[in-house]
Parts: sequence; structure tokens; C-alpha cells
Amino acid sequence: MSVKDTLMARSGGRCELCGSEKELSVLEVQPSDGSAEKSILVCRVCREQIEDPSEMDPNHWHCLNESMWSTEPAVQVTAYRLLKRLAPTEGWAQDLLDMLYLEPEVQAWAEAEEQGVPEREPTRDSNGTILQEGDSVTIIKDLDVKGAGFTAKRGTVVKNIHLTDNPEQIEGRVNGVKIVLLSKFLKKA
Repeated sequence: MSVKDTLMARSGGRCELCGSEKELSVLEVQPSDGSAEKSILVCRVCREQIEDPSEMDPNHWHCLNESMWSTEPAVQVTAYRLLKRLAPTEGWAQDLLDMLYLEPEVQAWAEAEEQGVPEREPTRDSNGTILQEGDSVTIIKDLDVKGAGFTAKRGTVVKNIHLTDNPEQIEGRVNGVKIVLLSKFLKKA
């Protein structure tokens, strides 16, 4: 049985991300060994947007609300990576990412660098300590929060931070509001 036949049987002949039944093809989830376990069945629309991020339509990806709960690790990894890509600009994507739980080995696969993607500069706090996704940090200076009408006070602990594409910034919740903070004003807690 071919990989495509296996995936067609597994998915019931539907895109494993959005549920479409049209123009289906096999997408290997990197790093891949070419097996059905490391591949998913996707429609043309999903494939084009995965392969060319500049063409991503955030509204199309609301389907991840359901597909991220798939029992298939390859689907979970793809949903995680897409949500990570959407999270900086789409609040709903970050909310879904916050809810998503992956088994440790699936999480490691999801976070594995894709081939050909250069390694990102690490995010460092004011002391030069490398910050990781989910760390807690302390604000070391009173910061005016533009647009929110409050000041993030020195000594405030920000838990479960989210790293952004910019190594000088992190996202976190202060006073219940998700804001972007400059890492030079933070200290790892």
C-alpha cells in the first residue's frame, strides 16, 4: 500500500487540516523519513499556504481549532508549526497554541529546525541570560504601556512568556493584557 493510500484510509479521503476533499496530496512533515507516520494528507489550498508563508490567509486556518486535536503526531506537529507562524499577528492562534498539549517527543519534533531554516538569534534578558518559551521574567524598570493606559511596574513577574521572531522582544500578560516587552528591561525569574 502506497503512502498516499495509507493516508487516504487514515483521513477518510479528507485534508487532515481543513477537511477538504479536493486536490489532495501527501505532505512530508520535516524532518521526515518519507513514511505515512511522518506525512499528512493536505488539499491544494493548505499546501500552497504552508509552502509559501507570504500567501497565508489567517481565516483559512481557523480549521486548526479542530485539527490540532488529531491523534496523529504528524498532524499535531503541522498544526503547532502553523499556529506558531500565525500567533504573532493573530490572537486566536496564540490562544489555541496556549491550549495545545503535545507529548514530549511530539513537542521535540514540532520544535525541530526545518532543513534550510537558519537558526534564530536567542532572546536574552538584561543580564545576558537566554530566555526560553514559557519562562517567567521580572520587569526591572517601570514601563508605560502604550495604548493600554497603564504602567507595567518594576518587580512585576510575567509568567509563561512567548518568544517572538524578534530576539529583542517577548510577549507576555501584564494586568491581564497581552503586551510586547523589550527583553533589555527584563530579568529571568
